[in-house]
Amino acid sequence: MKIGIRKPSIKKSISARTTGRVKRAIKRKLLPGYGRKGMGWIKNPKKALYNKVYKKTTFSIFDLFK
Repeated sequence: MKIGIRKPSIKKSISARTTGRVKRAIKRKLLPGYGRKGMGWIKNPKKALYNKVYKKTTFSIFDLFK
């Protein structure tokens, strides 16, 4: 498990703001429960726990400027 600062990825940031946004919007319309709060715990609890701990133990360089 990583602790500390995360290394930013420009490629992933751009992808998340463009292609990913469109795909998520389509999935949200078609699949009931997609993107709803708490669905990660139902679908894959092990991954949801890892993500929660990771988010609490790491921070982005952009968080320093907030």
